[in-house]
Amino acid sequence: MAKAAAKKTETAASPSVDRRPALAGRSTTATGVKVEVLPPAERISLRAPEASVTALSKALRLTLPNKPKTSASKGGRTALWLGPDEWLVIDEGGNDPLADCAEVTALHSAVGISHRNIAISVTGPAAEATINSGCPQDLSLDAFPVGAASRTILGKAEIVLLRTADDAFRVECWRSFSDYVFTFLSEGARDAAG
Repeated sequence: MAKAAAKKTETAASPSVDRRPALAGRSTTATGVKVEVLPPAERISLRAPEASVTALSKALRLTLPNKPKTSASKGGRTALWLGPDEWLVIDEGGNDPLADCAEVTALHSAVGISHRNIAISVTGPAAEATINSGCPQDLSLDAFPVGAASRTILGKAEIVLLRTADDAFRVECWRSFSDYVFTFLSEGARDAAG
């Protein structure tokens, strides 16, 4: 009897919880555009002075971009320039950029934000018009070519925008704004299709 009671207590003390990603499985398709939530990825917010960039680039196995509106990608990892000393590093290859930066002794700040952000893909010939329904930035290929990245707004929410192809964008936003951003993009997709 004591064994059964101990087993019952053990089971009750270790509940199993499955974490569901925000917006899991949501997508919208309209004529010329598809909006869908991307799979989870590892992300860090990286701040560092210019003197530390070489060491961090070596640790991250890609050259951190140093010009406005640029990004660099290699091996499933992308670094987006957000400011003179600030980058968003996204790893979709199953590696941990935070652990890579932990080995660097040069001055820097690397903060894991994997669970804070959600990524939404906007693809198709009407992708640019969909995003421009709420983003004032010029997204023409001349002004915002493939690989361009910037922190901007969509409606009332701050986003980080990356152009991944002529007709494809990655929209990064905070989890707390993700439903708003996804809904805004879905409405923009329907308007762009009309």
